[in-house]
Amino acid sequence: MRKISILFSIGLAAICMNTCTAKEAVVWIGMNTPKGGEKEGIYRATLDMETGALSKPELAAEIGTPEFLALRPDGKRLYAACKLPGGDPGVAAFVISDDKRELKLLNTQPTGTGGACHLATDREGRCLFTAQYGTGTVAVFTLDADGNIQSRSGLVKHFGTGPSNARQDGPHPHCVGTDSGNKYLFVPDLGIDKVIVYTMDLDAGTIAPHGHGNCPAGSGPRHMVFHPNGKFAYVVNELAVSVTAFAYDAQAGTLTEIETIGLLPEADRAEKNSAAEICIRLDGKYLYASTRGHDSTSAFAVDPETGKLTFVGSESVRGKHPRSVELDPSGNWLLAAGRDTNTIAVFRVDAKTGGLEYSDKSVNSPAPICIVMQ
Repeated sequence: MRKISILFSIGLAAICMNTCTAKEAVVWIGMNTPKGGEKEGIYRATLDMETGALSKPELAAEIGTPEFLALRPDGKRLYAACKLPGGDPGVAAFVISDDKRELKLLNTQPTGTGGACHLATDREGRCLFTAQYGTGTVAVFTLDADGNIQSRSGLVKHFGTGPSNARQDGPHPHCVGTDSGNKYLFVPDLGIDKVIVYTMDLDAGTIAPHGHGNCPAGSGPRHMVFHPNGKFAYVVNELAVSVTAFAYDAQAGTLTEIETIGLLPEADRAEKNSAAEICIRLDGKYLYASTRGHDSTSAFAVDPETGKLTFVGSESVRGKHPRSVELDPSGNWLLAAGRDTNTIAVFRVDAKTGGLEYSDKSVNSPAPICIVMQ
């Protein structure tokens, strides 16, 4: 009986430990150059997934302007597009401690082709991809078993222009990401109104042109997400402040436009507005995208059969310049980063409608421009 009691107690403790862990999400925050003299680096906070309470962000690792962050699929490594100690643009790998409280620099590599505005690993964590907006290039770095970034193994350059003379005088890759089958790499290019599709050779660390999907002329595709069912993809268009929905053929690796829908009602549209980030709930029911200028997040209901979107509404982010919005793992909370107000605000997601409700919770965070949660 005593042995059974001990085993039961151990089991209870394990259940309690898992439950406690599941209640809290770790929030990693990338930043722009701060204006208040704060230290540059990756900040860390925690989100209580029951109450929506967000802790005060604290510096987890010093590194120059970590503009974008990405997790390795195993959740044990964090990668940053940043400035290296010597000032050159590059990428850095960090070890995430077992309790997810600390970051330790693993290694760095220069991009060698300008600063990266976005990065991501493939779905097996074998390669790291970066998009260089300024030089119109996409780079590939292989990752070793421990997550170290190896020297650049692949580089491709985009070509072309778009109808907007101010922003589309050349190619501007703005995002990298793979499909769920981990066969193709997708790169929305703001300068040429296309989503370029590449086949990946993960052993060699190279990519080869496969095709492209078209966004409306002058729309400026920026970031992209896949629906969890793998049948649809959604691209937020920065210049047109819209979302283009695509049907995705996983076998052929092709994108076919379904529709393009504006992020805001006609009355709220203005020249100063520009779309930024896009995210989708893990259940695929709702999609969200942010608009700078209007400083809001728009919510859409997703039809799982057709992929079409229905506008639910838009909500002020209670800050300025929301370059990043992100859902927590539960899908019940959305965080919106106000770069120009040094704020991160918390919103409750209505599970029945997908609408957003401000939780009256907001914290100070220096120049936040990227949020990654685990």
